[in-house]
Amino acid sequence: MSTKPSIPLHRQVPDERGFFGKFGGSFIPPELQAQMDEINAAYQRVSRSADYIAELRRIRRDYQGRPTPVSYCGRLSDKIGGARIYLKREDLNHSGAHKLNHCMGEALLAKYLGKKKLIAETGAGQHGVALATAGAYFGIPVEIHMGEVDIAKEHPNVVRMRILGATVVPVSFGARTLKEAVDSAFQSYLKDPVNSIYCIGSVVGPHPFPLMVREFQRVVGIEAREQFVGMTGGLPDSVVACVGGGSNAMGIFSGFLDDPVELHGVEPLGRGAAPGDHAASLSHGSEGVMHGFNSIMLKDGKGEPAAVYSVASGLDYPSVGPEHAYLNSIGRTVVGTATDEEAIRAFFQLSRLEGIIPALESAHAVAYAVKLARQRPARSILVNLSGRGDKDIDFVMEKYARYAELEY
Repeated sequence: MSTKPSIPLHRQVPDERGFFGKFGGSFIPPELQAQMDEINAAYQRVSRSADYIAELRRIRRDYQGRPTPVSYCGRLSDKIGGARIYLKREDLNHSGAHKLNHCMGEALLAKYLGKKKLIAETGAGQHGVALATAGAYFGIPVEIHMGEVDIAKEHPNVVRMRILGATVVPVSFGARTLKEAVDSAFQSYLKDPVNSIYCIGSVVGPHPFPLMVREFQRVVGIEAREQFVGMTGGLPDSVVACVGGGSNAMGIFSGFLDDPVELHGVEPLGRGAAPGDHAASLSHGSEGVMHGFNSIMLKDGKGEPAAVYSVASGLDYPSVGPEHAYLNSIGRTVVGTATDEEAIRAFFQLSRLEGIIPALESAHAVAYAVKLARQRPARSILVNLSGRGDKDIDFVMEKYARYAELEY
């Protein structure tokens, strides 16, 4: 009696219309939909070609420095007296974060399509730096939209983008953070969609972006699974990653979706659970459409995207990638939170005990992993350290220098 092979979960979604269950899709004007259809058709065609695959693999190996390692945090694990904590070191990926994984893929696609400009938004600046890096590599002009609040907060990354040749467009309306940066970038893209391509920075937006970014980021999970089994002889008990839009989390989760492994997505609880004090969409939001996709979002009294806040600019977003909403709805992922204070403590704790300065976004995942380790001794926890903290050091020491005096 023959049985059909089971289909991996990541291959079951999205459907041909870009839906992950009821989440995702494409809710955009007809003129923009035509461009999305073109991008989707090109991606489906080009990403399967032997030349494209070979070139992207060469770039990852010879330029990005992949595979990035998995590191065991021995001193941190001993200090907290709980589970064994490991890090997938995306901070060692060229440009300092996981973002280059999809930026090189998107820029390579733009090269194949003959596009003349790359346009994107950025919050913490890591996506902006990564796309500026990709633009310099391929010789394609780059335009990055960034909220004025984040420009001041993430000054080192703004300097890096400009050194790499990108044009940084300050966004001065609304809350002047990530949501408005997305709005501004889309407006710019619509002025000339024929000659430009919008390179979204996470697993959000209208179809095919959640699919494309996930597929480019899956390399993280594929590597991590093989490396962890090679190091320990088995799978981790838990995989932990921070979630704003959710690109780094989908990247590493994709490698473990079909395994008996807990997947923990950590949202920013900021100053607390009151509206406007956090950006924990899955924890406190409800179903809604923004930026062309249906997911779980934080809303104000009028049903519009609510004001959000996080110490980490890359997590400061009022919605979440539709695949995260779907995985949570079917019980495949566990949603956790970390506050600003917990993230800042984890920032210094990892720096002092392991000599690794994490990005504030990644520090949320580290903070949650430390709490999880204390609750579950003798277990193994793999954290996706999605980026390094060079961009955050000035801001942290200006605002949180008192934490540097504490014992860790």
